[in-house]
Amino acid sequence: QLQLVESGGGLVQPGGSLRLSCAASGYTLHNYAIGWFRQAPGKEREGVACISRSAGYTTDADSVKGRFTISRDNAKSTVYLQMNSLKPEDTAVYYCAASSHPSVQAMCAPPTEKLYNYWGQGTQVTVSS
Repeated sequence: QLQLVESGGGLVQPGGSLRLSCAASGYTLHNYAIGWFRQAPGKEREGVACISRSAGYTTDADSVKGRFTISRDNAKSTVYLQMNSLKPEDTAVYYCAASSHPSVQAMCAPPTEKLYNYWGQGTQVTVSS
């Protein structure tokens, strides 16, 4: 069974950068689209970014456009989320998830949590001075 482990979270000052990693074990990532989601205290979980199986499609939430970049290295079974110009409102637990749904695999669409089969445990990102 596919297992996902996030890493790279931590405390950073506003304007700083972090790179999150999502590493797979138990199975390779190359058959899945991978999404990053986040959940801030008292808020619902929201989608942040997605990368298709072939890396031909990526999607970003409006709140992170131009600041966050998702990428994947299938040889390493790892997906990355590069986060720049971080803001206090980016503070949340960040989760990666894998989807084998055909349209998500191909185009990261629709952006529906229920279509993601496997989830990591999350990594905390705190943006504060």
